[in-house]
Amino acid sequence: MTDTNTRAGFVALIGEPNAGKSTLLNRMVGAKVSIVTHKVQTTRARIRGIAIEGGSQIVFVDTPGIFRPRRRLDRSMVAAAWGGASDADVILLLVEAHRGMTEGVEAIIASLRELGGKTRVALIINKIDRVKSEALLALSQKLNEAFTFEQTFMISAEKGYGCDDLREWLSGALPEGPWLYPEDQIADLPMRMIAAEITREKLTLRLHEEIPYQLTVETEAWEERKDGSARVDQVVYVSRSGHKGIVLGKGGETIKAVGQAARAELEEFMGRRIHLFLQVRLRENWQDEAERYNEMGLDFRDGN
Repeated sequence: MTDTNTRAGFVALIGEPNAGKSTLLNRMVGAKVSIVTHKVQTTRARIRGIAIEGGSQIVFVDTPGIFRPRRRLDRSMVAAAWGGASDADVILLLVEAHRGMTEGVEAIIASLRELGGKTRVALIINKIDRVKSEALLALSQKLNEAFTFEQTFMISAEKGYGCDDLREWLSGALPEGPWLYPEDQIADLPMRMIAAEITREKLTLRLHEEIPYQLTVETEAWEERKDGSARVDQVVYVSRSGHKGIVLGKGGETIKAVGQAARAELEEFMGRRIHLFLQVRLRENWQDEAERYNEMGLDFRDGN
């Protein structure tokens, strides 16, 4: 689309872990492009999802949750989040209605002030179905006293409340210019990475405690077949020997169930047959290997 009336730009979603950024991204795009679990810090890399509203192409950048980083991987994730924010035309700060003004939100607002008003920032109070309206108004007032937001939206990303108004406002807030991606493209992420993220989501949903944070998934090979299907080989890297057995499960039942769930979602996403093969490998120091970070779309040097 090259009409002079078109608009296009990047909208960064920032907030604490589990604020609903990935759910909002998927809601806006109308398809699942970012993994969603009930566990915090699920998103690791910057994931771009593309939505069309009228003559505007809105490129949403789902960033890792902003938290106090402890490890190299954590530091790279937080750097990716702020990198996505500083490059954006519009920043949306997501705050959970029932958690309100936490220390984490205060720290994010302090960092937003340092951007010096160069980028338009809107406040998104999410999960509004969890609190009463009086509490919402009080929270909105408190947050707007702490920072001058251009707009405030009260939404439920999960249920869709308020999302149409947000999308409509964004369509007019972006700069005029030609679209950045083809009209039918919904994500700016290689298919190999989307496939790896789908498998990692299934592992995260099935495993408990620290294990999901100690593993990563990579698509090692992708072979297109003559019948239109594809063979996809993936490796699950774990950092501790004890985790390998847990990921495999008794008689391999856990990894088998994960593979079946991932394959079904991948087939639905791509609209064709997928033959998915998973291996689990011990790699104790994968969080200190630049190659693993490249596969996740993170900058290894940001972890220093």
